[in-house]
Amino acid sequence: MGSRTKSRELALQMLFQWEVGKHPPAYVLQTFLGQRRLAPDVDAFARALFGGTVEEASALDHLIAEHAQHWRVERMAAIDRNILRMALYEILHQPETPAAVVINEALEIARRFSGEESVEFINGVLDAIRKSLPQTGPPP
Repeated sequence: MGSRTKSRELALQMLFQWEVGKHPPAYVLQTFLGQRRLAPDVDAFARALFGGTVEEASALDHLIAEHAQHWRVERMAAIDRNILRMALYEILHQPETPAAVVINEALEIARRFSGEESVEFINGVLDAIRKSLPQTGPPP
């Protein structure tokens, strides 16, 4: 497992603890990462994904709701909702990683932590959002 994949899985677990446990982000960071001996790059990226996703959760939820046809964000499974939030945060705020790579990683995490129906759902929502975003980079 690559360092980015490990960071994403750790960030997802912290997001789940934050949302379901209703704990403050600082508490989650302290109790979840506090005693782990992680490589500095794994720790830093997990913290950045978690912190950024928490900070932007409301805006991310709004964007997810616009593209999740017939689904209200609050009715989604907590794990799926947080995979969507985290992947979307990374797509929007970590442009050095191509959106297709982020989506693929989100699907692999969904396979591990959720179910096949969730994989299809997450893929559909993230792909719809990706297609709606302005294209960056040089024109073709």
